[in-house]
Amino acid sequence: MSKLKNKVAIVTGASKGIGASIAKHFAKEGAKVVVNYASSREAADSVVKEITDNGGIAISLQGDVSKEADVIRLFEESKKAFGALDILVNNAAFQGYTPIEQVSADTFHQHFNVNVLGAILAIQASLKLFGDKGGNIINISSGASKMPLPAASLYSATKAALDAITISLSKELGAKNIRINSILPGATETEGASSAGVTTGSEYEKMFIANTPLGRRGQPEDIAKVAVFLASDDAAWITGEQISVSGGMYGF
Repeated sequence: MSKLKNKVAIVTGASKGIGASIAKHFAKEGAKVVVNYASSREAADSVVKEITDNGGIAISLQGDVSKEADVIRLFEESKKAFGALDILVNNAAFQGYTPIEQVSADTFHQHFNVNVLGAILAIQASLKLFGDKGGNIINISSGASKMPLPAASLYSATKAALDAITISLSKELGAKNIRINSILPGATETEGASSAGVTTGSEYEKMFIANTPLGRRGQPEDIAKVAVFLASDDAAWITGEQISVSGGMYGF
């Protein structure tokens, strides 16, 4: 418990999947973690319980990152609980597979309001808590930002936008000692992927595995371990990067 000792982290969308795993790994390394959730309170509380049962420190806080008032409240309550902020992980995401003929204004805003606007609102709020000491932002993007998937034009576009934000802000915030990087997961086995149709034995899963040199889907912990690295001083001279964690599927 040393790499993130006494650091305070907010992980959005941390009630399940990659976000939950990142929260648990951060806590294991000594961070105090805010487990954010939009609607799954029971799942978020379960993540907190697992962390605290193992000697870690965590709280769950509700907040829909696509809503500015919710984001403001999330960060205010985080400050009341822990007094500071060192790490922000923008993990909350909406993922849908929709043929272009079925794309609507509603589905567009569902994707962009959570995946892009949500990240921007959270980053803006984090800057007020980082202060003079600087801070660390990790955006959970996707390999789909570089190799967009069929029937996922909206999702892929939001992740490409998130990567552009990462690069731009690395140049904008570097002088303030704020690092920002993107992690691009490959096909990872999560509840979100399952709800989007990538289930065990599905044609989507078979396609992903066939195109992954390491021959398997990723697990949330595969992504969480890289997030720990980026959040730690081991990555002190890394910013503006897009790091593929995909079993070789997205090898650029």
